[in-house]
Amino acid sequence: MRALREKMGLTLEQFAERFGLQLTSVRDWEQHLRRPDPAAHTLLRVIAKHPDAVADAVATA
Repeated sequence: MRALREKMGLTLEQFAERFGLQLTSVRDWEQHLRRPDPAAHTLLRVIAKHPDAVADAVATA
């Protein structure tokens, strides 16, 4: 999770905002306090492959 965010050059706040995620969730996932649920895990996989498509979908929602 952190590696994906850092590869994109985004802060926690920027990553959460860009992809419509709760900042606390992203922080907890990175600190291994919680694991993403199956839907969030799938979204993270899509973000890894098609970040612009996800960002566009979030921006138009």
